[in-house]
Amino acid sequence: MDASCMINVDNVSVSFKKTEILHQITMNVRKQSVCGLVGRNGSGKTVLMKCICGFLSVTAGEITVAGLRIGKDVEFSPHTGFIIEHPGFLPQYSGLQNLKILSSLKSRKSDEQLKEYMRKVGLEPEDHKKVGKYSMGMKQRLGIAQALMDNPDLLILDEPFNGLDQRGVEQMRKLLLEQKKDGKTILLASHNTEDIQTLCDEVYQMDGGRAVLL
Repeated sequence: MDASCMINVDNVSVSFKKTEILHQITMNVRKQSVCGLVGRNGSGKTVLMKCICGFLSVTAGEITVAGLRIGKDVEFSPHTGFIIEHPGFLPQYSGLQNLKILSSLKSRKSDEQLKEYMRKVGLEPEDHKKVGKYSMGMKQRLGIAQALMDNPDLLILDEPFNGLDQRGVEQMRKLLLEQKKDGKTILLASHNTEDIQTLCDEVYQMDGGRAVLL
């Protein structure tokens, strides 16, 4: 495998029962780049992202992340932060409390570090509002903070700007470009053409479970 690649998807197909969802997908995502996935709902973007993370098994082919085969060398994509579908948080706790709970399971970041990630995404860590009272945009910001808080090498982001107003979108675009500058690799799905044009070095079009490099 090319050492310059963070993600290598080699002839991957996925079937549920007798229905093929992904068909012989081959793609490479270079380290320290932003790769975009575009396509209509149902085109296979989210399923592909779940396979790269290790949440779904492939029926055929192989996925390698940072030189490790998913489902063989490791069960889950290493050093990866992600948002796939809707971020899931405990609604009875504040944003900071949710991050503290997640951090306690793995990285054990200090409260100050977690507060700093909240500020990066435009949330006020001292706000004690319960996440159940958050707007969709606030939940999305918290999801991005959660994806970033372990300082991962790879970010996998499925429609990360959903629910954000234009100012929020511009803030998050700037943040992701800063992450790339800091050496991160980003795989991004978005319906918004401007997101893709502003952020991405390469773009794959997905349709009917197939992927083509544009």
